[in-house]
Amino acid sequence: MSQHASPRTDDVVIVASADVEPRTAFPDLARRVLAHNDKLMLVEHVMEKGSVFPRHSHPHEQLAYLVSGHIRVVAGDQTFEAGPGDSFVVKGGVEHQVWALEKSVALDIFTPYREDYVEWASDE
Repeated sequence: MSQHASPRTDDVVIVASADVEPRTAFPDLARRVLAHNDKLMLVEHVMEKGSVFPRHSHPHEQLAYLVSGHIRVVAGDQTFEAGPGDSFVVKGGVEHQVWALEKSVALDIFTPYREDYVEWASDE
């Protein structure tokens, strides 16, 4: 596969990292919308130390995996911290917020896929 190939078929979706530029979602927080189909989406968030992902909710189930760094999370009535290798699930409709206690990289998986992220990522 070419370094820049990003073929998309009904059965297989391949996204080359070089084809996805990070875009600023919030101050000091970059987002890359990666492979997805109509049922599932992978998103990378890079948060600089001190950045905040504002309190929000969405109908999608969300599975988060912290690749590196250290974050504080408020989800529903729970507050907890996560470090490299930690993961958690937030049920659709539950309000949540994240603070980066140090530079952090998280992978988020959504089901179904987030139409708003696809539209946001494709805006020029």
